[in-house]
Amino acid sequence: MAETLALMFMERVRAKPELVMQYSKDERNVFRPTTYAELLEEVAAFADGLADLGLARGDLIGLIADNRKEWLVSDLAVIGLGAADVPRGCDATEQELSYILSWSECSMAILENEKQLAKIVSRKGEMPLFKRAVLFDPASAGAVAEAKAAGIEVLSFRDVFAAGQARRAASPGFYESETAKGKSSDVATVIYTSGTTGEPKGVMLSHANFLHQTEVLPEIIDLAPGQIWLSVLPVWHSFERIVQYAIIAVYDSIAYSKPIGAIMLPDFQAIKPHWMASVPRIWESVKDGIYKNIRQSGGMKKALFGFFVGVGESYAYFRNMLLGLLPDYGNRSRILDAVVPIVPLLLLAPLRGLGELLIFKKIKTKLGGRFKAGVSGGGAMPASVDIFFDTIGVQILEGYGLTETAPVIGLRPQRKPVMGTVGPAIRGTEFRIVDESGADVGTCRKGVVHVRGPQVMLGYYKKPELTAKVLSKDGWLDTGDLGMLTKQRFLKLTGRAKDTIVLRGGENVEPLPIEQRICDSPYVKQAVVLGQDQRFLAAIVVPDQEMVTAWAKDNTVPIVDYEALLAQPEVRELIDYEINEAVNQKTGFKSFERIFRFELLSTPFEVGRELSAKQEVKRHVVAEQYKHLIAKMFKDK
Repeated sequence: MAETLALMFMERVRAKPELVMQYSKDERNVFRPTTYAELLEEVAAFADGLADLGLARGDLIGLIADNRKEWLVSDLAVIGLGAADVPRGCDATEQELSYILSWSECSMAILENEKQLAKIVSRKGEMPLFKRAVLFDPASAGAVAEAKAAGIEVLSFRDVFAAGQARRAASPGFYESETAKGKSSDVATVIYTSGTTGEPKGVMLSHANFLHQTEVLPEIIDLAPGQIWLSVLPVWHSFERIVQYAIIAVYDSIAYSKPIGAIMLPDFQAIKPHWMASVPRIWESVKDGIYKNIRQSGGMKKALFGFFVGVGESYAYFRNMLLGLLPDYGNRSRILDAVVPIVPLLLLAPLRGLGELLIFKKIKTKLGGRFKAGVSGGGAMPASVDIFFDTIGVQILEGYGLTETAPVIGLRPQRKPVMGTVGPAIRGTEFRIVDESGADVGTCRKGVVHVRGPQVMLGYYKKPELTAKVLSKDGWLDTGDLGMLTKQRFLKLTGRAKDTIVLRGGENVEPLPIEQRICDSPYVKQAVVLGQDQRFLAAIVVPDQEMVTAWAKDNTVPIVDYEALLAQPEVRELIDYEINEAVNQKTGFKSFERIFRFELLSTPFEVGRELSAKQEVKRHVVAEQYKHLIAKMFKDK
């Protein structure tokens, strides 16, 4: 195995230079190919240009951009020089960019456009070391002048690339020689976890962390040279990054799209991909779109669709039972599972075949006609979505990982996709489930998921004390996730023990800052933000009884008793106003961090029940204690 990602890339170029590596859209929105050999020349030229600007081994450089072909060019150029990139998407706030670039001591960054440049210019005082920006898209003269006045030199990607081409022509082989010096233990990237506290953590990932997965993933899914992946996830996330590196490892191609139905579905038709990595929300939106079209059609088409989906779901269940693809928590009999499904499958098979012909085949055609499977991560797949795609014959392989594990630690195997699980730990990786005392509880019991393996991070950048909290001396990482192992050691996730919420779109949300801001209201005593694996955030709010009662009296709102008062529309409007005033983009929060629904409790949280001895919310207890209330908030209306 190659020592570094860049060396692995060059090995693949030498072996199959003529294969297409990238498909990107031109100004007419038409996909244009770039071969492996062409990509290497682009990477090497840009690396020469960056070296001319002073980028050297061990340096950190910002990479603030969304999905586009230049991102991978930049990434391979940077890590080939022995430097490491500090990536972020264009949705990053000024505060986030200021923090990660200053904390990482970046003197230079590669930016998508002048909008990202403006964010940095506005916070230049907080980044005294920052002095140079390279922009993919040309900047206006005004933006360049403003940056210069702030002490930032602005260069275009095209100019740096051209300078690198000239240098490479005059003195070939610089990139190749620098790449040869790399070691597997070198830091390839520092990815900062999301957060609104102003202090996200920088996860240091090495070349070895990523390379382990590029070697193992082809054992789990049937990858073959020349296949195409449709790229829709933010490329700076560890999930999409490992997809890109795995694509290179198996001589595949990547086509850049967007997770928007009006763009993504036409791209399926244009590029006819074999694979797509995505978050659950994307598959949910595809399912919702199908159902919406069927509802609009109405009549016989709607009736037939409902009938054949029902037949297909029953058929898939009994098929999975027969093949041993239902999770076993110690209560299944393989003899019964092998006998019970036979008659139902014989009866359902003709109808399932008719449903394939009349309904399911047409749906799969919309995915381009040669789609093999989707790989889903970044959050738990809703069971209804998982079952629907299994029903119609579109395979979705759910995986599990964290930024801290680069990210893959488990993936449902393509040849044994046990429903409701994220598969076993990948080769070379271990799972264990521990109780509150840290003892391993074995299989078929719930607890906190710990993982150990070659993909576990080096640590948090310049934060050894935080690293020590989650990573033991013998290499076990506390994921903060709750789960249980089947008898065959397939992992089922059941919730989260740590605070971070992951929405279905893959967005990471730190609830504590939102809760603290809501509780700044004089009318709110306590609040818990919820939304794990949901489309949006919601909150359970405990109002301040004294303040709300006083407000009601001042505003002549009828008071029979306190519980009845909380049900009054005027009080709900008051709390709604307070929440929206506290959590919005003007107060530093992102759009997906807004609270869309809430419920009010009349009784405060108590120590020993919802609160720990340290007065910290026990989120898993709240989730269980108020599960009916929570279900009500997330129920479609």
